[in-house]
Amino acid sequence: MSEPVRVAAVTEQPLSVDRLLATVNDPAVGGIVLFVGTVRDHDAPVDPTIDGDSAGTTRGVTSLDYTAHPLAVDRLAEVAARAATVHGVRAVAVEHRVGHLVIGDLAVVVAVGAEHRGEAFLACRQLIDELKAGVPIWKEQTFDDGVAEWVGLP
Repeated sequence: MSEPVRVAAVTEQPLSVDRLLATVNDPAVGGIVLFVGTVRDHDAPVDPTIDGDSAGTTRGVTSLDYTAHPLAVDRLAEVAARAATVHGVRAVAVEHRVGHLVIGDLAVVVAVGAEHRGEAFLACRQLIDELKAGVPIWKEQTFDDGVAEWVGLP
């Protein structure tokens, strides 16, 4: 069997769901879960019971600029490796985009292949949650009023 972490990358290139899906496909995989994070046109109040953030005012967004610390790839690989230890997980792939992104662009793609769907869902959720909490990638949102604001800085 090949290594379970097939891809852990930070890139300026557009992301491909199909490529990561193919990366985690494996004869032992019975379920694949994908998470695709996209740039949306607004910064909405969130439900703190889901994302752990506090609610706020909805504002229109025109673009995002992602910046990564030089250690971001190493941290991303560590997060992917932890997700790969979930029982039954056979393959994990994750890519996060950096640079200037506009509405509709893919910002992050996570793919997990596991023996069963439950394991794949669990590992995918764990990976994206740990990525957001601990991988040093930050975004600067530009709002429709021209104001820019950094999000997720330590």
